[in-house]
Amino acid sequence: MAGEGKLDEILLEWDLTPADIKRQAEELLEESKKVYDAIGSLEEDALSYESVLQALAENDRSYGIQRNMLDFPQHVSPSKEVRDASTEADKKLSDFDVEMSMRQDVFDNLVAFEKKVDTATLKPEAKRFLEKLIKYGRRNGLHLPKDVQDQIKTLKKRATDIAIDYNKNVGDENTILEFTTEQLVGLPDDFIKRLEKTEDNKCKVSLKYPDYFPVMKKARNPETRKKMEKAFHSRCKEENTKILEELVEIRYKQSQLLGYKTHAAYVLEMRMAKTPETVKKFLLDLVGKLRILQKEELKTFLEYKKEECEKYGYEFDGKINLWDMRYHMNMAEEKKYSIDHGKMKEYFPLEVVTKGLLEIYQELLGLKFEEVPNPAVWNDDVRMFSVVDKDSGQFMGFFYLDLFPREGKFSHAACFGLQSGCLRLDGTRQPSVAAMVANFTKPTEGSPSLLTHDEVETFFHEFGHVMHQLCAQADIPMFSGTRVERDFVEAPSQMLENWCWQSESLRRMSGHYKDGSTIPDEMVEKLVLAKNANAGIFNLRQILLGTFDQTIHTSEKADTYSIYRRLSDEILGIPATEGTNMCATFAHLADGYDAQYYGYLWSEVYSADMFHSRFKKEGVMSAKVGRDYRKFILEPGGSIDAIDMLKNFLGREPNQEAFLVSKGLEL
Repeated sequence: MAGEGKLDEILLEWDLTPADIKRQAEELLEESKKVYDAIGSLEEDALSYESVLQALAENDRSYGIQRNMLDFPQHVSPSKEVRDASTEADKKLSDFDVEMSMRQDVFDNLVAFEKKVDTATLKPEAKRFLEKLIKYGRRNGLHLPKDVQDQIKTLKKRATDIAIDYNKNVGDENTILEFTTEQLVGLPDDFIKRLEKTEDNKCKVSLKYPDYFPVMKKARNPETRKKMEKAFHSRCKEENTKILEELVEIRYKQSQLLGYKTHAAYVLEMRMAKTPETVKKFLLDLVGKLRILQKEELKTFLEYKKEECEKYGYEFDGKINLWDMRYHMNMAEEKKYSIDHGKMKEYFPLEVVTKGLLEIYQELLGLKFEEVPNPAVWNDDVRMFSVVDKDSGQFMGFFYLDLFPREGKFSHAACFGLQSGCLRLDGTRQPSVAAMVANFTKPTEGSPSLLTHDEVETFFHEFGHVMHQLCAQADIPMFSGTRVERDFVEAPSQMLENWCWQSESLRRMSGHYKDGSTIPDEMVEKLVLAKNANAGIFNLRQILLGTFDQTIHTSEKADTYSIYRRLSDEILGIPATEGTNMCATFAHLADGYDAQYYGYLWSEVYSADMFHSRFKKEGVMSAKVGRDYRKFILEPGGSIDAIDMLKNFLGREPNQEAFLVSKGLEL
């Protein structure tokens, strides 16, 4: 089969013991340090492209693979001992990364090399690499006095360590609530049936997504939803609130030492948005436009709530609480658009969705996937595929699908780049390897894994990131795949979500779990009409999270609980529940998205423009547009600026028109 003979090009192993992880982490540090030592000790006459830039790029390549192999298991290994060892290795390696990013000798030699060489003779990507390395050096304070550098280094290490603890706390969280079947009235039988039962026949409900979201959307009893929502937004409350607030202080101190007004100013300098003022204006403008929709939606929700309280004898408190929000959003879709998500789910068995999704991606991007039989993986239900270019047969890499929840596993959906697609020292191309990790309901005997439409969209989105990794054609690891500006990184995947709203692609991804019949046209039409159902509330929640992120990261200190409560009232119009703090599990803020959560909406401007200007006009399954998309958006990675990629694909400057229309707003 295509790619099977290339398995030896995967330099990753998934059967490491805790002792292996510890030993290999130490060996990796030693090997990588030797490279930095060699570059840092070069005399000026020995500085060359090969001895400096190529040596650093090659170290990034080999170090990156080993590092991913050692720190990825903390998110996916079924063994707690392995996860713990991986977390410890991540801390050690992260400290090392801080040390190496602060190497004065290496920075000085980069600056000396830039002065010595005629940068016009370097390939554009090598020149960009040099410029970025020097820029990052300055952003790390390497142009500042030694005592200031030491303070920065100490702060960075502390921030890295406690951010890992924050994420570990979220991953290890395993609260179980118990409910009678009466308390879960409104939820479908298949949901109740798959829940583990206590000795007195109560249902055990976890706070993991496959349990939490169905309860919040379908449980009729408001007390059940309240209990779930309160527990969900109290996860890790004590330990992680402290960590997040310490992170805010550390980040502010660091930005001050580096000469920036705030942490947000420091972060945004390297993003498309450039300044906190630009982000603030972007979010505020949207609040104004969405407010009209939100007011109507809340009015409707209140009518539904009153009606239901009267019908079933629940107390009506005259307001929409956070535990009512998803329930009434779901009800609005069912009533206004006659969308029955339970019925719709029956047309999206995971097996059928996976097959259709993989076919669409292959056709669109000109690729060919083949499943690898009996792959070496970290858990039995993980699948592995090889990827080749359909026309040339060129081998491109592998991807893994790890789609079901298990104890201790990463609790969201994400793509992990494991091996960068880039050039090796000998000029040959290293294939990309990536994993998609999700938490869809696991099939059981007599009960297939059925996806909600939201989950189909999540699958499409995260797999888009996988394709961004696999299609990488950059030379240097720093620019491979999704290593683009953080406020653009979501755009390629968001653009691909549009296929979840097209009848042609939905038909290809659906088949009733009982008889294989495709999703009825009428159901698809209703779904498309309902795309902007609750657009006011949904998008204002995104703006709330983005504004909270900007607020704390333009401050010296933050009382996260009070700030979030105030902003929730002001922006969403729904109060945060007393005694909770969702910020304790807002993992983005400890996981590299600090001061950048606005990027989800910001990048939607570009994703909407790309889809409507090219695919919608020239054909959603157009192979020509798909190849252009691969060539101009996916292949370059971060080797050129995102704005230039967009101009190359669109043939003009991007604009906001399609984005505003896609939100159901008037231009």
